[in-house]
Amino acid sequence: MAGHSKWSKIKNSKGAADQQRGKIFQKFSKEIYMAAKSGGPDPSSNPALRLKIDKAKAANMPNDNINRAIKKATSAGEGENYEEVTYEGYGPNGAAVLVETLTDNRNRTATNIRVAFNKNGGSLGESGSVAYMFERKGYIAIEREDLDTDEDTMLMSVLEAGGEELETSEDVFEIYTDPSDLGAVRDALEAEGYTLAQAEITLIPQTMVDLDTDKEAIFRTMLEKLEDDDDVQEVYHNVTLSEE
Repeated sequence: MAGHSKWSKIKNSKGAADQQRGKIFQKFSKEIYMAAKSGGPDPSSNPALRLKIDKAKAANMPNDNINRAIKKATSAGEGENYEEVTYEGYGPNGAAVLVETLTDNRNRTATNIRVAFNKNGGSLGESGSVAYMFERKGYIAIEREDLDTDEDTMLMSVLEAGGEELETSEDVFEIYTDPSDLGAVRDALEAEGYTLAQAEITLIPQTMVDLDTDKEAIFRTMLEKLEDDDDVQEVYHNVTLSEE
């Protein structure tokens, strides 16, 4: 995981402008709806729902929105019928891009994803074409502001909780776990008194690539188009983006 940090993207998500916040909350509502529909409305007995709720709360999604999505999933009737579809493709210089979607219309989503790739220096690939370049991991972030804990102390806490790796920056402790251990590590750290800024399952690129300035600008446009799509839940890539 060395050299890779999710925190800048998470900070940007938290600081999204008001006009974007509604779109972000809509995506979280879909995830919560699906988790509650498949595993039940009680987060204490539905780990997947607990993770989705934690993720939404970390982005300051109001409790009313969360409860509404859960209630919608468990109310009588058919409700929405979302399907999880993953798209894999390439950006400029063969950069790996993996897009996770929740859709009620495969044709619409596939068309939109293809256009976002093709118009911005990329192309869609076959299933499995880039997935092998990413590793699924549990991810936890703990902000360091007002936290009187040094790196050695945090590392000991992480290892005792069952975490695998700790990365430290000026702003945040970033903790990586086996996906199956995320819930246990999260609970152990919270029991120690730490406040978690983020806890989720994520995909980590195994190798990173750099782009020149012109191609990075095109790639950023591709990411914006993909992330702005209502059906897109997450976009993963292996490009080292410069600080804006």
